Amino acid sequence: MSAPRAHDLLWGMTPQMLADDAPQWAAQVLAGGQPVVVRRARCSDGWVAVGVRGHGRAQRWGGFMREVDIDHVVSPESLIAGQARSYVDGATAAWERACPAMAIDALVSIAPVLAATGLHWGPTGGVGYHLATGLDVLHAGSDLDLLLRTPTPFTRRAAKDLLDILDCAPCRIDLQLETPAGAIALREWAGPANRVLLKSASGARLVSDPWLALECAA
Repeated sequence: MSAPRAHDLLWGMTPQMLADDAPQWAAQVLAGGQPVVVRRARCSDGWVAVGVRGHGRAQRWGGFMREVDIDHVVSPESLIAGQARSYVDGATAAWERACPAMAIDALVSIAPVLAATGLHWGPTGGVGYHLATGLDVLHAGSDLDLLLRTPTPFTRRAAKDLLDILDCAPCRIDLQLETPAGAIALREWAGPANRVLLKSASGARLVSDPWLALECAA
């Protein structure tokens, strides 16, 4: 199994694996067999930094999980391919699930645009969690969070063109460009600032070229 990446959903963590100071709601989430999400943070070899998602933004808890305890891994791009269905009992195709959130409509509308880039992409945040688990975590005003894997430079002109299309969607879309050094916001990369915020496991910093950041840090 390849190393989990930020935004991957992991199954296998139990309440007994939580730290002593973890909130009771987090134990209840894991007792229900729900996944945790990989977050960006440094950790020891053999461990993964993860987050537990509860009800609403107030219920978010960060901890660590041993890699040997991982049962299943579902990446954002596998949700689009429908590969996650074998892991979730009763799951149906993303496009067929009844949901009042405009974020689902937005996902359907922009899917051909992102597919045309030829790059791997997928939903994260509430939409990704909803599609992977079937839990009703969305509401009518939910945003759509996405990632686009960009192993090679994605020009600022291309970023601006893509953002113009995404901003026509029926809800706000926040897309992260996943570079080899970390993630940047498409909205920032499409803007006029000379430097943008790069988020990685070692923290966040301003860089002028995210695709050179890893080389410069070596």
